[in-house]
Amino acid sequence: MERETDRPLAGHDYPRGWDELRRWFPDEAACLAYLERLRWGTGFVCPACGALGEPWRQSRGRLTCPACRHQTTATAGTIFDKTRTPLATWFAAVWYVTNQKLGVSALGLQRVLGLGSYQTAWTMLHKLRRAMVRPGRARLSGEVEVDETYVGGVESGVHGRETYTKAVVAIAVEVQDPAGFGRVRLGRVPDVSAASLVPFVCAMVAPGSIVRTDGWRAYNQLATEGYRHERTVLQASGDPAHVAMPGVHRVASLLKRWLLGTHQGAVRPEQLDAYLQEFTFRFNRRRSRSRGLLFYRLLEQAVATDPAPYATIARKR
Repeated sequence: MERETDRPLAGHDYPRGWDELRRWFPDEAACLAYLERLRWGTGFVCPACGALGEPWRQSRGRLTCPACRHQTTATAGTIFDKTRTPLATWFAAVWYVTNQKLGVSALGLQRVLGLGSYQTAWTMLHKLRRAMVRPGRARLSGEVEVDETYVGGVESGVHGRETYTKAVVAIAVEVQDPAGFGRVRLGRVPDVSAASLVPFVCAMVAPGSIVRTDGWRAYNQLATEGYRHERTVLQASGDPAHVAMPGVHRVASLLKRWLLGTHQGAVRPEQLDAYLQEFTFRFNRRRSRSRGLLFYRLLEQAVATDPAPYATIARKR
């Protein structure tokens, strides 16, 4: 069913509006067929033995591999695995999440979908956040600003980069010429040492890129990792931090405003990584004019994301 063009077409590969969404996915069978298309667009691949070929179709959407007789479904091994929530409700949730430019709270999702419990809405959102970061995504390139910010409440008695209660979030953002910003990458790090910050840069930025940082000594070894490292000692430059490194400071400001505005700051430290993934997903697609395409992309990544039971999501570090 997958077309050969690189870019999916509205009205053919994904619905263009809410009414069309409801017509396309009125029941479980229609949703399963769509997920099967996204997961095995080029042909069924048995998750047990890897065999290719048309599966035997059983009742309730079950597919049987003709080679090894393994039974599976389009939702098995994905974030929808063993869900008791109807897939039509899941699709409505994905549509609502991708159509809200600034995000949605669990309480808001519960009210819109008429879900029976807050816990169900909260779990659905966290499962979708896990699918918002595509495995194997391309690293940032070109000119990249890197810095850290702190997420948490008011903290007194600390100096410089010290913190005892806040979470440290590393930020990398592409700087475009002559102006503007490209993609962003965020990641929580244990501290601001070289042992934490340099691996973050290596994981998020392609070698050969220009990496701009402040004068913090933890970044000094970036040149030995294959980067063109440009340091700006803020005290010596005479410019305020947001002028010398506008990209990372703009992203840090937007992140904190988003956490306070959409989620009222009620983000537990053990779930912060999931919120950083959602912010990254939204920021990197901020110029998208097609909400339906975002719906398509999120579902496409959802069927490529491993299951995440509630106990796994809710457990504390």
